[in-house]
Amino acid sequence: MPNLILGVITLCLCSLGYFISFRQFNKGSLFNALTLVVICGFILRCFVATDLYLHEWDEQFHALVAKNLLKHPFLPTLYNDPVLPYDYKNWCSNYIWVHKQPFPLWIMAFSMKFFGVNEIALRIPSILLSTLSIFITYRVGEYLFNRKVGFIAAFLFSIHGFIIELTGGRDATDHIDIFFVGLILLSVFFAIRFIVTKKPIYNILTGIMIGLAILSKWLPALIVIPVFFLLLLDSKKFSIKKIILVLLINLIVIVIVFLPWQIYILHRFPLESRWEFAYNFLHIQIPLNNLNLPFYYHFDHLQIKYGPMSLFAIFWFAYKSLKNRIYYRRLALLIWVIIPFIFFSFVKTKMPAYTLFTAPAILIIGSLMIHYLWRFRKRFHYQVIPKILIGLFFFFPFWQTIERTNILSIYDRNPEWVQEIKSLPEPATGKEMVIFNASYPIETMFYKDCIAYPYIPDTAILTDLKRRGYQVMILTSNNH
Repeated sequence: MPNLILGVITLCLCSLGYFISFRQFNKGSLFNALTLVVICGFILRCFVATDLYLHEWDEQFHALVAKNLLKHPFLPTLYNDPVLPYDYKNWCSNYIWVHKQPFPLWIMAFSMKFFGVNEIALRIPSILLSTLSIFITYRVGEYLFNRKVGFIAAFLFSIHGFIIELTGGRDATDHIDIFFVGLILLSVFFAIRFIVTKKPIYNILTGIMIGLAILSKWLPALIVIPVFFLLLLDSKKFSIKKIILVLLINLIVIVIVFLPWQIYILHRFPLESRWEFAYNFLHIQIPLNNLNLPFYYHFDHLQIKYGPMSLFAIFWFAYKSLKNRIYYRRLALLIWVIIPFIFFSFVKTKMPAYTLFTAPAILIIGSLMIHYLWRFRKRFHYQVIPKILIGLFFFFPFWQTIERTNILSIYDRNPEWVQEIKSLPEPATGKEMVIFNASYPIETMFYKDCIAYPYIPDTAILTDLKRRGYQVMILTSNNH
């Protein structure tokens, strides 16, 4: 019940804030309007991110690896001291953990160094980056079209249910995808700043952001390169030779940022890294983890993540962009969406967040259509039609936000099993504790400095561990 009360207060406060922001925007107070949208988006993200437990698949694993990175930043581990045999190919229970690229994990570790090892500290970077992305979405939309399109896109990003859900770690790939979206957005933003100012520092920052995006979720970050190329062409400020030079410098920076880590892990952890690189490639070839979904899966999920009007808006935008003269900035936005959707449609393994980094472009396209419908509403024979369509554009994202955030649900945000783990005794001085029969072994290792397994080994193994100086604890069903 306390969660429901807090949810109702949050929903009412944010609804009022968004209402006032649109009023302020219509009055010409852009700063006040945008500030309110960012603040309300921040509040929604904080609400979701204050669950006092780690979520399954995948936050628990990212949390534990980030915690271990506090002790050894360049030795990514899941089981920090695997006292029992393990399969290096099993990312759920192995020792060296290079299943994901390291940048988000480093930042989460950095946050926990200052704010303590806890769930909120783990999520602070995602909250901040996701909130910053609201403003960056506005700036990109403003440059590509106008302030109104940018403002509506920022609002839609602010209330986007799936992004908010991932910010709180509630769904698979969680903070990794939030970093990926945020860094790609920053890459496009700095590319635009370079085009506007011609200052080389912004081209370098573009390359750094793309490199860090690769260090978050690998090579799909390179989608920024064709987007940057088309925006450079659109500006008419650069010759072809200059554009080639700009992109060459950009690529050099990208390689300098992301390549050293790949070389390092291939040299330091050859078995694990080679397996993970091969495993990533397997995602393209075969449906892993029973994720054998149809070719059109990502297009079908557009209506789930962005509302049923989104696919219609993309087709409308493609038609308007390619009908007569081709505008490079429109084509850049279209490529940002279409290439990833087509590529991941051919990838055999499909997951909901694979195309999330296209979200800013999709929301800008949706906001452009909203702007178009309102601006030309009088051209419709029945002027109620554009108003209904605009209403649908806003209603479905709002409803999805309520559903995905559980803002009106009653559930336990501080479950008993977490409290039981936190109440487990600390190991004796100078001893390392090994806990067996743990219902939540990954979470147990996050909350307590120990090694935890979900089963009980045979007596010989227990005796050997005690002989080696480990403190052994076997949990009963009453423990958790």
